[in-house]
Amino acid sequence: MGGYELVRSDDAAAAGPPDLELGGSGSGNGGGVSAKSRPPSSPPSQGGARQRLVSLDVFRGITVLLMIIVDDAGAFLPALNHSPWDGVTIADFVMPFFLFMVGISLTLAYKRVPDKLEATKKAVLRALKLFCLGLVLQGGFFHGVRSLTFGVDITKIRLMGILQRIAIAYLLAAICEIWLKGDDDVDCGLDVIRRYRYQLVVALLLSTMYTVILHGVYVPDWEYQISGPGSTEKSFSVRCGVRGDTGPACNAVGMLDRTILGIDHLYRRPVYARTKQCSINYPQNGPLPPDAPSWCQAPFDPEGLLSSVMAIVTCLIGLQFGHIIIHFEKHKGRIINWLIPSFSMLALAFSMDFIGIRMNKPLYTISYALATSGAAGLLFAGIYTLVDVYGFRKLTIPMEWMGKHALMIYVLVACNILPIFIHGFYWREPKNNLLKFIGVGA
Repeated sequence: MGGYELVRSDDAAAAGPPDLELGGSGSGNGGGVSAKSRPPSSPPSQGGARQRLVSLDVFRGITVLLMIIVDDAGAFLPALNHSPWDGVTIADFVMPFFLFMVGISLTLAYKRVPDKLEATKKAVLRALKLFCLGLVLQGGFFHGVRSLTFGVDITKIRLMGILQRIAIAYLLAAICEIWLKGDDDVDCGLDVIRRYRYQLVVALLLSTMYTVILHGVYVPDWEYQISGPGSTEKSFSVRCGVRGDTGPACNAVGMLDRTILGIDHLYRRPVYARTKQCSINYPQNGPLPPDAPSWCQAPFDPEGLLSSVMAIVTCLIGLQFGHIIIHFEKHKGRIINWLIPSFSMLALAFSMDFIGIRMNKPLYTISYALATSGAAGLLFAGIYTLVDVYGFRKLTIPMEWMGKHALMIYVLVACNILPIFIHGFYWREPKNNLLKFIGVGA
């Protein structure tokens, strides 16, 4: 996304790792920076050296590595695989972490916006490019590591996906950051809330809309077809006729996707295929039990429309953490103002889960959004303390590099573009390729 840097003086950079009481600018002034004492439009002092927020790159790199690990090892270790439905595993933190970091990056990228219309146009263009890239990578154009064919039937292309969700959240959060900023002075954490109150109102409205739709919209009975042996189609009927159901079959998230996007444009390997009802190898994929319910083979998109509403909220939460960097010079002030909301969100999330509002990634429930955002805030604060405050850089250099090239790594590795490319070079027969030799895609 560009533009995420810290402004530090040369003197501070030469002095070695800064003290916890000194902020990213190397100043020993108070924790908050008021709009009067340092207007956002003022340029950095002469001789100031611009540096990237290294902890953000490291955080992004760790998340990329985690994504690769869960993709490769999740099939063997259930703890590293996505939760089949309710509950969370380590794999379920990857997507929210990326969204959280998008929010932080946006605050630094749009720290100064001289032309709001031009900035909005660029944000729309970037989001559109990212969305189209997601369509190509996750729409079904590539047929997997074992296949040397490609192409997709437009009538069955998957419309939503990871990059599409990030594009939507990025665009909405960017618009909020460009247009919905106040001019109040900031001297403490409460002042940050007041200055960006309209962004928080948007997050509250989105959360309310999500809750009303999830628990209030009527979900009727529905049907779907899947291709069987010999290109024959099998039809299944799913009985619902309920409101507020949060199970795999009759939730409003899936109903809206089937209605608006069309069932042929949804993800065809839903995570609930690993539930007890749908797999004799639970919590792994396996044959259907004899008494499996009719919905077990139905498409369901974990990056659907309604669930993406709460993904936007995660991005908006990341914005608020980024604002702390902008308005607080002291490291201690930044860390405290990150830890308080992080612990608060975690406490609220577990309380909601306890009373029945379960953490659920496919539905992206409010408790899930709060839990993952709180965890992201704690992890980011810890990485910031180690890397940007105390200067532990040597061990994190690989993660920093991965963070700077996250999109490239995602495209080449997580989307299997690099393995597919390598698979294209074989000895006499396609099965005699380097991937088979090293055990990838075998």
